[in-house]
Amino acid sequence: MTNHPVPSGADVLCDTLLDHDIDTCFANPGTSEMHFVAALDRKPAMRCVLGLFEGVVTGAADGYARMADKPAATLLHLGPGLANGLANLHNARRAGSPVVNIVGDHARHHLPYDAPLTSDIETLARPMSAWVRTISDPARVHSDTATAIAAARHAPGRIATLILPADIAWSDAAASQTVAASPDTPCLPAPETMREAVERLRNGKRTLLMLGGRALRAAPLATASRIAQGCGARLLAPQSNGRVERGAGRVTLDRVPFGVDSALRILADAEQIILIGARSPVAFFAYPGKPSSLLPAGCEVIGLATDEQDPVATLDWLADELGLGVAPHPLLEAPGAGPMPSGGLTPAALITALGRLLPEHAILCDESVSSGRDLFEQTRGAAPHDYLQITGGAIGSGLPMATGAAIACPGRRVVCLQADGSGMYTLQALWTQARERLDVVTIILSNRRYAILHAELRHVGAGTAGENARRMLDLDDPALDWVDLARGMGVEGVAVQTVESFAAALRSALTCRGPFLIEARLEA
Repeated sequence: MTNHPVPSGADVLCDTLLDHDIDTCFANPGTSEMHFVAALDRKPAMRCVLGLFEGVVTGAADGYARMADKPAATLLHLGPGLANGLANLHNARRAGSPVVNIVGDHARHHLPYDAPLTSDIETLARPMSAWVRTISDPARVHSDTATAIAAARHAPGRIATLILPADIAWSDAAASQTVAASPDTPCLPAPETMREAVERLRNGKRTLLMLGGRALRAAPLATASRIAQGCGARLLAPQSNGRVERGAGRVTLDRVPFGVDSALRILADAEQIILIGARSPVAFFAYPGKPSSLLPAGCEVIGLATDEQDPVATLDWLADELGLGVAPHPLLEAPGAGPMPSGGLTPAALITALGRLLPEHAILCDESVSSGRDLFEQTRGAAPHDYLQITGGAIGSGLPMATGAAIACPGRRVVCLQADGSGMYTLQALWTQARERLDVVTIILSNRRYAILHAELRHVGAGTAGENARRMLDLDDPALDWVDLARGMGVEGVAVQTVESFAAALRSALTCRGPFLIEARLEA
C-alpha cells in the first residue's frame, strides 16, 4: 500500500488493482486523471504503457488479455476519450477479453457547470461494457474497484468500466477491508443438456461440433478431435475467434468462411450442430437474396455450453461419457506449408512464404482483411503458434492487438499481418512498440485500396466502382508510404515487391530485437 498516512482514492484504486494481479495499465490520460497518474507514479509494480490514441489503448488491452489470460487496466480521459476507444472495446467484447476501464470524470461539484468536456460517461460505456459504475464516495473506492475486477473476470471475460471523479481521486480514502465477491467459477451445463448432447452424438446424423472461446486451446481441441472422430462428427470453429492454438502437430481445424456462398457450401449437409462456447453461424452482413443464417433448413441447433460455462470441462465430460478414453488419437496437422514461391508478391505467395518462415511459438495477429482471406487455411501446417484475429469487425485492431500481445508475452515473437487501409486507423501503435521496444514484426499488405469494399460493392448488388466510389475506396492519391510512416514513429522498415525480398526482410526482422515493419507492395 501507499506510504501516505491516509491514502487518496487514486492510491486505493491502484493498490486494489495490484492486489488483484492487474499490473499493466494502458493509458491516455488528461487533466481529470492527474491524481491517478500521480498514484501510478508511486507504484513501481504497475507497468504504465502510453498509447497516443485511445483506440490503441483499448486494442492493446484486448491483445494483452487474450494472451495473458487476465485483465489489463485502461486509463481514459472523460467521455470523449472513452468514445475514441469504443471500437476496439467492441472487438474485445466479441473476443471475450477481460478489461477494466478506468475513466476519469470531472469533480462532482464541477458537473453542474456543464464544462466543455462534460458528458454522460455511463451511457457511452454501456453498449460495450457488461458492468458500469461511477464511484460515488471515497469510502467505496476499494469495494467498487474489486467488484469491477470480478465483473471483468466473469467468464469468458467481460468489459468493466469504472468511472473515477477527480474529487474522489484526490480525497482521502482509507483502504477498506471489504472484499468483493470473486467471479463465479464457470460451471458445466445442466445434466439434461449434457445427456441430450451425448444422444445427439450417437444418433448417426451428420453432426457439426462447433467450438469457441477457450475450447480453441490445444488441450481441449485435442479432446474435441477425439470426440469428433469417435462419433463421426465434423469439427469447426466460428469465422472470428479471440485466440486459436494451431499449427503443425496441433489439431486440424477449419473455420466458417467469411463469404456467404462459401459458408453455405461448407455447412450444406449438416443435420445438427452442437455449440460449445460458440454461437450459431450467421452471415457477417445482409446481402440481397442471401440468408442471414448460414445453416441449412432443418438443421437442429443444440446449445450445449454457453460462453459463460466451462468448455474444457464440458469436452472432458463428453469424452468420458462417450467411453473414448485416450482413443482415438486427435487428428493433427502435418508440418509444411508447400514449396517457397518466387517472383511477384501476390497475397497467396506472401501467405505461403509467411507460413514457411513463421517461428515456433509465434503469436500471429491477423487484420489482413481481404488480402489475407486464405491466411488461416494456408498457414495450418506452419510451426505451432497462437492465432489472434479481429473479432468484432471494427477495423483498426491489428497493430494495437499485436502491441498488447507482445507486452503480455515478452519472450515470444509477434507477427502482425495488417491491411494498409485499416492500419491507418491506429498506426500510432507503432510509436508505442518503439517506446516499449517490443519484438513485433508488422507486415503491411499494401494494395493501396479498401479492397474488401470494392468486393462488397459487388456482393451487395450495387455495381462496380465508378469515379466517386473510387474516391472513397482507393488509397493511391496520394499513395501511403508505410516505411516513412513507421520511421516517423521510431520503427525501422523496408518496402518489398518480390517474394525473395519479402522472405529476406522477414528472416532478418525475426533475428533482430525491437519492432520492424515490412511494407509488402502487392501486385494488383
